[in-house]
Amino acid sequence: MAENSFLIWGGNGWIAQHLHELLQRQGRKVTSTTVRMEDREAVRAELLKVQPTHVLNCAGCTGRPNVDWCEDNKAATIRSNVIGSLGLTDLCNELGIHITVFATGCEFKAEEGTLANSNGNTGIYTYDEQHPIGGRSFIETDVANFGGSFYSYTKSRVEDIMKNYSNCLILRLRMPVSDDLHPRNFVTKITKYERVVNIPNSNTILHDLLPASIVLAESSEVGVYNFTNPGAISHNEVLTLFEKIVRPGFIWKNFSLEDQSKVIKAGRSNCALDTTKLESKLREYGMEVPEIHVAYENCFKRMAENLRSRDWKNSSSGLAELASEQRHHVSYQQ
Repeated sequence: MAENSFLIWGGNGWIAQHLHELLQRQGRKVTSTTVRMEDREAVRAELLKVQPTHVLNCAGCTGRPNVDWCEDNKAATIRSNVIGSLGLTDLCNELGIHITVFATGCEFKAEEGTLANSNGNTGIYTYDEQHPIGGRSFIETDVANFGGSFYSYTKSRVEDIMKNYSNCLILRLRMPVSDDLHPRNFVTKITKYERVVNIPNSNTILHDLLPASIVLAESSEVGVYNFTNPGAISHNEVLTLFEKIVRPGFIWKNFSLEDQSKVIKAGRSNCALDTTKLESKLREYGMEVPEIHVAYENCFKRMAENLRSRDWKNSSSGLAELASEQRHHVSYQQ
């Protein structure tokens, strides 16, 4: 039986780099690429050159510095999020390659013409009468109800089409969190804002879930999965744990959704995703994902240890810089 080989699309991105390092630690054959997805012939050439058994798509477009960019650059957003994403999936289907789509936000660096991951969220749901805060969570088959941004509009429409491919696994990450203070880390972002909204959301702790993505891909699983830790956690709960474990004395302020809407162009979604389907599937492979409050406590313990064991003086993601940076943002922006 031939060895599985992985090709990561959007290879310069944050989540892509986490996946590359994980696969390398596991001794897997892995290659990364930054070929633009909307260039169909270049994509075909790359697939034929590398000949992967599995593609991990971490590329996409939300804009710089956030999804507000997409409101004014709709054509570029369509080329990446619609034409590019569908084209890559279609070519993988044609060539008999399994593809896993990490349905999270990505950042389009127009000045460099490259794709790099950002941390965003599923962005296709928001709390409503049928799914109130603390009530029923969104399952994979619920119809998207959030159209507050053009980015979210493109992602939900593409998912509806892409899920029909027999080779495609779609993983809905939300507000991804790593064990360090990387600028793309959801926690890093909210610690830099002067004020944050305080609403429960589903979150994805990468340490817990990226290994599961490899298992699902290698097992040729397909369809849509809410790819978050079980449960939902509020921003205040996250920052309280951060203050307790990582940065004693850290303070923050809240503001309302109404106040937030005054300083952003595109709406932001807030929701809780049901992970019953994911948990059931992972149990088939002997895997379990910790509940989000437990997961955050473990994540922050690892983060604190990482910060203690490294020289962060000259690191852009270090604790020293986090403490000295000016908090010039006034809104929580996913």
